[in-house]
Amino acid sequence: MSEYNYMADTITDYSELKEHSSNPESDRYIPSCMEMYIMSLQKSFCDELSAIEGRQFTVDRWNRPFDSKLGSPGGGGITCILQDGDVFEKAGVNISVVHGTMSKAAIEQMKSTGKELFGDSVPFTAMGISSVIHPINPFVPTVHFNYRYFEIPGEKKYWWFGGGTDLTPSYLNREDAIHFHTTLKNACDEHDKEYYPKFKKWCDEYFYIKHRGEGRGLGGIFFDDLNYVPAEEALSFIKSCGNAVVPAYIPIVKKHKDDKYTDDEVQWRLLRRGRYVEFNLVLDRGTKFGLHTENVRIESVLMSLPLTARWEYMHEPGVRESELLEVLRKPVQWCTE
Repeated sequence: MSEYNYMADTITDYSELKEHSSNPESDRYIPSCMEMYIMSLQKSFCDELSAIEGRQFTVDRWNRPFDSKLGSPGGGGITCILQDGDVFEKAGVNISVVHGTMSKAAIEQMKSTGKELFGDSVPFTAMGISSVIHPINPFVPTVHFNYRYFEIPGEKKYWWFGGGTDLTPSYLNREDAIHFHTTLKNACDEHDKEYYPKFKKWCDEYFYIKHRGEGRGLGGIFFDDLNYVPAEEALSFIKSCGNAVVPAYIPIVKKHKDDKYTDDEVQWRLLRRGRYVEFNLVLDRGTKFGLHTENVRIESVLMSLPLTARWEYMHEPGVRESELLEVLRKPVQWCTE
């Protein structure tokens, strides 16, 4: 633990973060506040998981190479991993704070999402927190969350926030789904009552595995290009969403971590993990951007993948397994208010 009560020392010098985050007039105010927030969120979430597992995370603080085009360091990140536990097969909580110039492949990837970028050497600053938790018990769902800030400096500066939180169970538990979605809805409603229905729909559409004709999981919220409100308001919304992760997910873990299960249920969990891998490697924009970024930390980009997964030819699901597939193929409105 660092002297600032984070999982490791900050990527940007801590004194600089303190200076800029206390000065709303600084052009580094928003990124400095965001970096300090994701550092604190990483610490609080890791502490919750460690308390359940009874083990500490392995902490890997890494640096990107010096960027010769910009003439500055490339930033870095802090990857916290817990593997082969009694509750969690693999739990990863990663933050990154990187600067650099986008590769041509990364520029094309961003243009494909509607961004207007010009030239073959586009500078950028990006920071965010990303976490995926793969439990051992088939009745404890996988959770993923990611909250990020992206900035392209220049005469006309582009900035936006994005992110989301979503749940991917192997077996359907409607009570858990309602709890999870209600917690996220309450966080959204603090800022705009139109956010939850809009971002819930976006999440269902984004995490859709087209070649399978089903969603990756039960969804949650997902959004991108949040720059149509003042940056301070957008950051406040990001914090509300990030702070909702623990109350949305940890009670579900504690409720089911000691449930009895069979080998057949483990095999089904492995098949569902296979679907998770398919989405992340074939469809996920964040993974694609990471793989197209020069000098990227590949281990951190692929942190979301489970330790084990399974592909079985023409598997026939049972009754309980089919209950999950039904809602994956036709998304449900879990919040009725």
